[in-house]
Amino acid sequence: MGRLTGKTALVTGAGSGIGLATAIIMAAEGAVIIVTDIDGDAARKSARTIGSGTLALEHDVSNDADWQRVAETVIAQHDRLDIVVNNAGTSGPRKPQDPEFSSLDTWDKINRINIDGVVLGCRHAISMMKKHGGAIVNISSLAANMATPDFAPYGAGKAAVRQFSKSVALYCARKRYNIRCNSVLPGFIETPMGQEALEGSITGHKTDPEIMGEKIKKTIPLRAFGQPEDIAYAVLYLASNEARFVTGTDIIVDGGVSAK
Repeated sequence: MGRLTGKTALVTGAGSGIGLATAIIMAAEGAVIIVTDIDGDAARKSARTIGSGTLALEHDVSNDADWQRVAETVIAQHDRLDIVVNNAGTSGPRKPQDPEFSSLDTWDKINRINIDGVVLGCRHAISMMKKHGGAIVNISSLAANMATPDFAPYGAGKAAVRQFSKSVALYCARKRYNIRCNSVLPGFIETPMGQEALEGSITGHKTDPEIMGEKIKKTIPLRAFGQPEDIAYAVLYLASNEARFVTGTDIIVDGGVSAK
């Protein structure tokens, strides 16, 4: 019997990277999976990778009406939802993201997804799970704890995710909903977004990805980048019954960076 046998789990941003790895590992542990992504084709490709029984939905996490549609579809097809992983996120438009020159439009575009998407995800998760309980896992970032002068909107947004997760946890505990809420803070992970960072395409300052990669690895005590599966296993633990007494906290998966 798998660690999630009998559970139904929804993973946003599951078209690639951490979301896809999380969905694959949860399915291997017995969960029925719903994958969503702003890119419907990517979501459907992920569903085919995971296997039969996986539901794929095109989904803009920053849109409340889209969340309502997804929630109604999930309940209609599966009757209940036990786990929500709010993974969808963005590094933002290819414009300056420093505190001095980043525009309010840039802040809005990034955090409409990175903050609003998580807020809406938690609200709809609570609505779907409050009668029987469940688990919410929000993907924050090491940037929530460490200053990121070249990625100010992103770091601020991920800090908001971390703090909001604690508020959700305490609220659900007070209401006796039996819904746990925690966050995972990844360090540098080899994903499409991570590759963009190495190339400098996020900020518009082009760099040699190999040189930048070696430079970043030297700041990581384990001298390596994390893999999407490293984050997925942390999510798996928090979503499972093994973490039944864990809520309102976060797990940092960063190769030792934050220990320095």
